[in-house]
Amino acid sequence: MRLGIIADTHGKLRPEVFDVFAEVDHILHGGDIGPVDLLTELEAIAPVTAVYGNTDGFEVRSRYPQVAECELDGFIVVVTHGDQFGSPTPQVLHEAFPQAEILVYGHTHKAVLELVDKTVTVMNPGSAGIARFGVPATVGIMELEPGIPPRARLVPL
Repeated sequence: MRLGIIADTHGKLRPEVFDVFAEVDHILHGGDIGPVDLLTELEAIAPVTAVYGNTDGFEVRSRYPQVAECELDGFIVVVTHGDQFGSPTPQVLHEAFPQAEILVYGHTHKAVLELVDKTVTVMNPGSAGIARFGVPATVGIMELEPGIPPRARLVPL
C-alpha cells in the first residue's frame, strides 16, 4: 500500500500534489486544511483520512476529528495536527499515542521523518500550502508492506 501524506495546506492545493500522489492508495492529511473542498479534491485521487488543525474553521472541525486512528495494511496509524502538544516532537507524540506504529502530524511546517523505538515511524510532511518560515513546500510518500517496517520519503514540491 502506498500512502500520500500531506499537512498544512491552508487552502492551497498545489498542482504538483496530483502528480506526486498519482499512484497512492490512501491519503493522510495532518490538519490546517483550509476549506473542506480541498479534501474533496484529494478524495478524487484516493480515500482520505484527515484531522482538523488549529486554523481550521467550524466546517472542517464538525466533519473531522482532532485525532484519527486507523489500520492500514496491518499498521496502526495515528494522525493528528499536534498543536495540542504545543510544538510537537516525535518523542512527545510517541508517548501520547503508544499504540501507534505510524504517527503523522503537522503544525510545525517543518518536514520530519524519524524512527522512534526502532518500530514506530513518525512523519511530519511539512507544509504543502503557502511557503512560510523560509521552508520549502513538501509532502510525504510512505510504502507499507505487512511484516516489514514502512519505507518513507519526503518529496519537495
